[in-house]
Amino acid sequence: MRQPRTVRALEEFGRIRLSQSFFMRDFLYSEIAAINGFQNLPDDPDLAIAAGKHLCEELLEPLQRRFGRISVRSAYRSPQVNGFGNANKLNCATNEKNYAGHIWDRRDAAGHMGATACVIVNRFIPYYERTGDWEAMAWWIHDHLPYADMEFFPKFAAFNLQWHEAPARSVYSFIPPRRGRLTKPGMANWAGRHEAAYAEMLKEIG
Repeated sequence: MRQPRTVRALEEFGRIRLSQSFFMRDFLYSEIAAINGFQNLPDDPDLAIAAGKHLCEELLEPLQRRFGRISVRSAYRSPQVNGFGNANKLNCATNEKNYAGHIWDRRDAAGHMGATACVIVNRFIPYYERTGDWEAMAWWIHDHLPYADMEFFPKFAAFNLQWHEAPARSVYSFIPPRRGRLTKPGMANWAGRHEAAYAEMLKEIG
């Protein structure tokens, strides 16, 4: 498939169903692109679709089935959009670091496919704002879903959720006062189950 160049082609591209609940159009909006007049469209739509289907089917759908509606804050970024965001300090890593991450239509240096979306679990917001306990969601996902990487942010406990062909399964947070690495392979807390870390959350939000 070629990059969409007409309104009709873009309409058809946006209607591609990545999973039961999600369409390609759900992942294309970018504030950077909207303000600066960039097209946030993949050069390799087929690779973006393939990676996006894994992200949606294996991570976003089961997360939404368990906790209700999730909101997508940021997802696919073209190399142009991401590169501009990095150069202008708009919370974007370099393109090379985002290949197989936010840049769905590029494989990483090892040749792996991947896709990232920044999401908010809407039903989690009241619990998080009352307790500050972002770790509860992180540990639930760690125990239940085949994620590759997560990064948590202070506003609404939004987090980057990545699917990747070679998952590292690591979690980092930018939320004070417990900013830093929650877990990664080699850390003592990485293996096993962590039910106690999210029992209170499940009791409150179901």
